Amino acid sequence: MGTVTDKASWADAMAGFSSWRGELEGGAHGAGISLIFVHTEKVGDGPRLHRHPYPETFIIRNGRARFTVGDETMDASAGQIIVCPANVPHKFENLGPGLLEQIDIHDAGKFETVWLE
Repeated sequence: MGTVTDKASWADAMAGFSSWRGELEGGAHGAGISLIFVHTEKVGDGPRLHRHPYPETFIIRNGRARFTVGDETMDASAGQIIVCPANVPHKFENLGPGLLEQIDIHDAGKFETVWLE
């Protein structure tokens, strides 16, 4: 059977429910992926350096971001997709100007993060 998850259960209430910002661990719904919906206008905003024991895929929906993946730095913009292999340190930040929206797909039913910074 399928499941329906209302936005109120995954969206970041502090960001307002009109924005797509929040996260969902798919394992609770029988899925082998978890999602983070990034929505930020603050230039420089993004997570500190970290890694996961599974791959992570970043879909840039709007705006521009600078990614660090291992020893490589790359800029990405709307319509591009970045894939980070398992156990590779990575981070990203909003390059601006304006809104960065992306969907981050974790290849696991539950988030597992090792923070390196």
